Amino acid sequence: MSTPKAKSKVKKKANKTTHRFSIRIYLLILTTLVIVMMGGLWSSLFKSYPVEGKKQMLAINHGDTYSAFIERLSKEDKAHFPFILKLYQRFFIHDTLKAGVYEIPQGTSIRQVLDMISNADNAQLNRILVIEGTTFKDLINNLRKDDLVTHELSDLSNDELLKALDIPFTHPEGLFEPNTYFFAKGESDKKILQDLYHRQMKTLDQAWENRAPNLPYKNKYEALIMASIIEKETSVKAELEQVSGVFVRRLNMGMRLQTDPTVIYGMGDKYQGKITRQDLRTPTDYNTYTISGLPPSPIALPSKRAIEAAMHPDQSANIYFVATGNGGHKFSTNLQDHNRAVQEYLQVLRSKKE
Repeated sequence: MSTPKAKSKVKKKANKTTHRFSIRIYLLILTTLVIVMMGGLWSSLFKSYPVEGKKQMLAINHGDTYSAFIERLSKEDKAHFPFILKLYQRFFIHDTLKAGVYEIPQGTSIRQVLDMISNADNAQLNRILVIEGTTFKDLINNLRKDDLVTHELSDLSNDELLKALDIPFTHPEGLFEPNTYFFAKGESDKKILQDLYHRQMKTLDQAWENRAPNLPYKNKYEALIMASIIEKETSVKAELEQVSGVFVRRLNMGMRLQTDPTVIYGMGDKYQGKITRQDLRTPTDYNTYTISGLPPSPIALPSKRAIEAAMHPDQSANIYFVATGNGGHKFSTNLQDHNRAVQEYLQVLRSKKE
């Protein structure tokens, strides 16, 4: 028969065994968590950035954010556990992404890449993106905001700028080729604009030499004006020649171009996102509802494809077009069909609102 003292000893021993077992469980859980955390850190922060060859260039654009960059790495399976990367950036990188082109050597960790791209001094090249259909004002403003560009022309008027660049035109619009460029850090805005200008003139000269016969342009500058209108009228590359054909036929017929982008350009800063019937009736140098022929200058920076389209319009009989509301345009040879297409477009807009 066991005594109370013996029972107490057995109970204490059982408690001690249970306590030891609990500690082991806690230690196992803690060890597992540490291993998982270390694995997460290793496959996120300390994983090597994937590099093909000995080194690779990484382009960061103006306006890019760390959050978007990290999400991109995750989607491309270049990094795991993006929340860890975001926490690291939040607590240890006290700056924003800096635009530029960075050289990433093989073996560089993702953490090192995150640190690198917060400092523009680490950039090897400056990436200049000039988007077709944007304006010279957009281009010059982007250059002014670029910390990797040496600013020589910032305070000049358009007339003074053209003179400084030795450009024999009275208006800068349309004279600079849209594309993606890489310049050395610290390159001057003057050198950049001269390079873009000479590229655009080379494209224009080549297209003019190989143009289709019987075009209604007095010179290649008028063709450049037309190219800028074509660029603004459609973002569908397959439609460029069709749009060109419509406007070329209108010029040949003595019909006004009546294109909204010219109205918007003529409105300047007054344009707040939409145009009214009153805007269409208000004369400006660029309002092709009130003037005949082409406006006095381009209205945007046209791409090489738009310039080629201006020189090679399609050979259909279309003289009207309107948006479909679902991407692209519907082209018509007569006003009756055009009006029907306009009503179809309005119906699509009403359906989308509902």
